Amino acid sequence: MDVSAFRQHEPALCETHRVLDRIGDKWSLYTITVLGTGTKRFTELKREVEGVSQRMLTATLRGLERDGIVTRTVYPVIPPRVEYTLTPLGHTLVDAVHTLLTWAESHMEEIALARKSYDSREG
Repeated sequence: MDVSAFRQHEPALCETHRVLDRIGDKWSLYTITVLGTGTKRFTELKREVEGVSQRMLTATLRGLERDGIVTRTVYPVIPPRVEYTLTPLGHTLVDAVHTLLTWAESHMEEIALARKSYDSREG
């Protein structure tokens, strides 16, 4: 990858960083993965995105919605029913996110060993 091409367009690089900050955080990655299997209600998402707090999931969904990755649909029933689904843009991320998560899972042992080695030298 030629980083110099990015440097020619510094404002674009800054925007790229903002986009990567949004989709690259762990809660966004897991949320995109879960929504990649289909539309979910908030409670389903909270249950399937293990460890996320209600507040963090709400913030994550709002950010993904703002960036056009997720659509929020509110149904006018009592009690209100809200569903979240990936937009067509969001669906373009599913394979990349899956690849990244698979890579992380398949290299956990190597990373743990590298961390242990580093910590023993630095500690």
